[in-house]
Amino acid sequence: MNLIDSHAHLTFDQLQKDLDAVLQRSLAAGVAGWITIGTDAGQNEKVISILDKYENLFGALGIHPHYASDTSTADIEQVKNLAKHKKIVAIGETGLDFHYNFSKQDAQINLFENLLQIASDCRLPVIIHSREAFDKTVGILDKFKNNLKNVVFHCWGGTIEQTQIVLDKGFHISFTGVITFKNADLTREAAKIVPLERMMIETDCPYMSPEPHRKQKINEPALLIHTARKIAQLKQMPLEKFAQEVAKTTKTFFSI
Repeated sequence: MNLIDSHAHLTFDQLQKDLDAVLQRSLAAGVAGWITIGTDAGQNEKVISILDKYENLFGALGIHPHYASDTSTADIEQVKNLAKHKKIVAIGETGLDFHYNFSKQDAQINLFENLLQIASDCRLPVIIHSREAFDKTVGILDKFKNNLKNVVFHCWGGTIEQTQIVLDKGFHISFTGVITFKNADLTREAAKIVPLERMMIETDCPYMSPEPHRKQKINEPALLIHTARKIAQLKQMPLEKFAQEVAKTTKTFFSI
């Protein structure tokens, strides 16, 4: 198999300190491509620093809504400038987090709109973080819909109704190892209605290790296989066929 981890944080200390071994284990598990995601100015620089070191490693540049209140104009300009790198394939993650509200909501909205404008200008797809802010997130996306190349809601955990709204708007949905958790029945039901041409899978590592490794402190791309296996079961199709189709979708979405 040649699965692609569509959302990993390989520049976080837990993984970058041993990245060669992390990616070797990934390849051995059948996960042969990775999109590593920026979350602030420092992480964006780290993303750029590793892209040319590994084949089939691509990057996205973003600023997480948690950091919106501390984000400067220079940080936003940095995203725009670094996005010129040939292996940057998306803007994100970006969006709204009204669950934790670590940053004021107005600041989150302003940052989100600035990054969507960069995505529009650069003709790059967008990776969306949305937590307890679905209606507001979709409303802002609607303002940019004619200029955005493509949109994916990462780490999906929405309702069936929200899932259908995302699909009706032509957006993509990405599932994490949460889909293997015992209490994730709603997420599993959502996965059943997402067509493979709109679906991606991710680890969001180093967070949220899937079952049977949920107690493991550090998630990594090699564990994506458990998410793939679970969704293949839900779709009632062979794992290899599922892997082929979802990897095709990921390549198309990111133009890789």
